[in-house]
Amino acid sequence: MIKVVIIGSGNVAQHLLKVMLNTDEVTIVQVFARSKESISHLIVENQITSTYNDIKEADVYIISVSDNAIAEVASNLPFKNRLVVHTSGTSELSVLDNKNRKGVFYPLQTFSKSKAINFSTIPICLETENESDYAILETLANLISKKAYAISSKQRKSLHVAAVFVCNFVNHLYQIGNEICNENKVPFEILQPLIIETANKITQLSPKEAQTGPALRNDTKTIEKHMDFLQESNYKELYKLLTQSIQNV
Repeated sequence: MIKVVIIGSGNVAQHLLKVMLNTDEVTIVQVFARSKESISHLIVENQITSTYNDIKEADVYIISVSDNAIAEVASNLPFKNRLVVHTSGTSELSVLDNKNRKGVFYPLQTFSKSKAINFSTIPICLETENESDYAILETLANLISKKAYAISSKQRKSLHVAAVFVCNFVNHLYQIGNEICNENKVPFEILQPLIIETANKITQLSPKEAQTGPALRNDTKTIEKHMDFLQESNYKELYKLLTQSIQNV
């Protein structure tokens, strides 16, 4: 049985809390949240604290707060020589306070509070300063996911940058596509099978092999028609940049 304290109440913290509450081999000892109301719908109030000195003893303390707040939270913890980890994709191990043993427990996924998610498919990137602490985190990760990876701070930063390209930027392109559809009274749902097939295709092919479209074919007439169609200058510039990027590859 692994005893866990979760520090934070945002998207990642809430999803971790949900999956760990439903895992027999994990005991949620406590949740630290500045606002008890933000997490009280998931756990009983007597297991929530907003006072650092009231934090109880556990095997692992998971700091799941904004990147800017990690160092402050870690320095405010009133104990020493315990395993304290953060869930950030960009913050290094060194951001944690030296008084405790350091680690990273980074689930690489996009989280929304209102959207349920299958945690067993989520890659969890792990990093610690020593092997014994890594073994604890690996055990914890394997209890909630089928995919745990030893990833250094530098590797994790590269993963996070890559994730911005394949997730955040791609979703922004979905938004643009949605707006173009709305402006022309076309249901966006018509594009959804294409979106799903494009995502599924790269599980069997490399993204380079899966690339299609007028930019790859150097179909200049179609590209010119698209450029003429786009009235929004930002969309026109983005279309041009992405077309050039595909052709450069």
